[in-house]
Amino acid sequence: MKIPKVFISYSHDSQEHKKWVLDLATRLRNNGVDAIIDQWELRAGDDLPHFMETHLSNSDYTVIVCTDNYVEKANSGSGGVGYEKMIVTSELLSNINSNKIIPIIKQYGTHNIPTFLQTKLYIDFSNDDEFNFDELVRTLHNAPLFKKPEIGNNPFTPVENVPAEKSIDATHKLMQIIIDDYERGLDYTSYDNLREQMNVSRIMLDILLEEATSEGLIQKKIIYGLFEETTTTLLLAPKGRQYAIQHKLIQI
Repeated sequence: MKIPKVFISYSHDSQEHKKWVLDLATRLRNNGVDAIIDQWELRAGDDLPHFMETHLSNSDYTVIVCTDNYVEKANSGSGGVGYEKMIVTSELLSNINSNKIIPIIKQYGTHNIPTFLQTKLYIDFSNDDEFNFDELVRTLHNAPLFKKPEIGNNPFTPVENVPAEKSIDATHKLMQIIIDDYERGLDYTSYDNLREQMNVSRIMLDILLEEATSEGLIQKKIIYGLFEETTTTLLLAPKGRQYAIQHKLIQI
């Protein structure tokens, strides 16, 4: 699994705020995210614009910590924040559907974000709620809390258009009858008895038996009686016994 690389953009409002960002980055790294902040990467004399441009372009995501001070600087285009704004705006313009930029709110009483991020959904960290941190980590790992369910069958499909007898349920019922006979100690299930319990046409039953036989679930056996009478019987194959366990048709 790829480790997401995340650049955290923020303004140096105060030592307390810098410590909060440092703690956030540390928690992200402890949760499998390669978080990048200037406090770890930069030393005196390093090139600040080069650092910003490199990580803004190479990271999988950019988390923007939106304090009131950050919003003011971004909107006025001042300082390092203003430079980052220029790069991030360029990134957004080159890929209008990009979801690489994630604003998070770190304010008290306001929920402002820079003008160029107005269309973005944000995560509110104003109260340091654990749920919001979980939401951020899940977003970065592409692991949503709720998974979209598969689309079911149309409940209003006309009955004549649904091959009900040939459904999985029909095969399931067929196997249940044969397995029940096997569990009761019978060596085989007779064709006539199966047809009576299935309550389907002979043609439909033959189709179901051909499918079950081709899948290796059952075996057909012809018993020859007196006066050239023959009886078709059905035996449970080894794969059919596995089917019984996998589909919980028996109690283990």
